[in-house]
Amino acid sequence: MDSPPRESARLGANEIFKSGQSIPPGADFAEILRRQAADCELMCVLIGPGWLDARGEDGVRLLDRAHDWVRLEIATALRAGNRVVPVLLGDATLLPDASALPAEIAELARLQFVRVPETHLPDGLAHLGEALTALLSDADADADTALEPGNGTAPAADPEPSVTMTAHVSGGGSAYQAARDQTIRLA
Repeated sequence: MDSPPRESARLGANEIFKSGQSIPPGADFAEILRRQAADCELMCVLIGPGWLDARGEDGVRLLDRAHDWVRLEIATALRAGNRVVPVLLGDATLLPDASALPAEIAELARLQFVRVPETHLPDGLAHLGEALTALLSDADADADTALEPGNGTAPAADPEPSVTMTAHVSGGGSAYQAARDQTIRLA
């Protein structure tokens, strides 16, 4: 039997939301995706070399479609004021310029990123896991401070953090699944 992935063990297997694995068959995926994006404590936006220019069969850039799920999830998390972390996959992947993004997610271009280099994948994945753990620990510490007597802040309805990881890769590139420490090569 395989041991659990390192990031799942570090963050808690039930704390990582991945739509392909976390949404049960027959569930309203649209409602769950929106709720998860709005309620997550931290969202990782996995950006590979072809992420910005991924296109549908009709040639339209996917991010330009108002109903694109990647766009909707990012916009929902940003509107909710959640921490959104761009994760650049590969050594040469650049953070997109705000002018290249739809207006509702242009803020993504100003956010500090974490890089997972292809040339040092194990180290990059370890760094990503450490960064996410630290961010979530900092958020938990902030929540604990807010609950101190005399602070006047009510406890949050759902104190357990959740992490949303979103990726969209097409047209051959490669995608990394940080929770599994592996590289997937697309055909």
